[in-house]
Amino acid sequence: MEVLRTPDDRFADLPGFDFVPRYVETGGLRLHYLDEGPPEHPDTVLLLHGEPSWCFLYREMIPVLVAAGHRVIAPDLVGFGRSDKPAKRSDYTYAGHVEWLRQALFDRLGLRDLTLVCQDWGGLLGLRLVAEHPDRFRRVVAANTGLPTGDQKLDEAFMNWQRFSQSVPELPVGFIVQSGTTSQLSEEIVAAYDAPFPDERYKEGARQFPLLVPTSADDPASGDNRRAWESLRRFDKPFLCAFSDGDPITRGADRLFIEQVPGAKGQSHSTIVGGGHFLQEDKGTELAAVVVEFIAGTPG
Repeated sequence: MEVLRTPDDRFADLPGFDFVPRYVETGGLRLHYLDEGPPEHPDTVLLLHGEPSWCFLYREMIPVLVAAGHRVIAPDLVGFGRSDKPAKRSDYTYAGHVEWLRQALFDRLGLRDLTLVCQDWGGLLGLRLVAEHPDRFRRVVAANTGLPTGDQKLDEAFMNWQRFSQSVPELPVGFIVQSGTTSQLSEEIVAAYDAPFPDERYKEGARQFPLLVPTSADDPASGDNRRAWESLRRFDKPFLCAFSDGDPITRGADRLFIEQVPGAKGQSHSTIVGGGHFLQEDKGTELAAVVVEFIAGTPG
């Protein structure tokens, strides 16, 4: 497998991102993650980003969670951020991403007693881990995400995004994040989302991700996601939805979790007012406060 690695100087002096980079090996690749807060804390918060962002997305949330006393782990998915980037699109599969994360988080870092906070692909991957390893998790916060099986037609907003991602000559990562927010991002922040990708060769994972979302019943990932839903329908640990009110991509997906996941019953599900798809950019501190309150109200 040919692998690209973004030069470190691309990540110098990013705004509001003064965190120590850490690395772990998974499947022969180097995966980057942040590890902030007290390592001995019994409640570890796992922050999983989506497409085409990286853990920079959580920079405003991490200090709030650490100030509340929590350990925070925020990895970059393979193909994103400081993590290694396989050079061929065929190297990226849904099952492969699940396994890369599983190895890194469980086999290498030995994480357990986790509170998962997941958005976008962070949920498509993180909820698979919850379903397949429920003993590793204490609770879940789902924010602007889903777990599609291909059995239901996805919203036209997603299909438009999928077509755009495959047809545009150059994938404008920073522009895409800006388009998914309700707030105006500074040039420096937009540039920080572009930083992991010096040129188009580094974007094969970002290009492939939209095609990995199951959109038909016979998608390669459909069976695994159906089985994951079977497990989630037995998941009785606390499960909170904190979706924004301004995301056309995942609008309505929270109802599926609330209706089908036992742990979601009776929870104080939140609607983050004024947030777009990337609600961590628009309302990061507010979302972090929701997570802190949720953990405090559902002791392990």
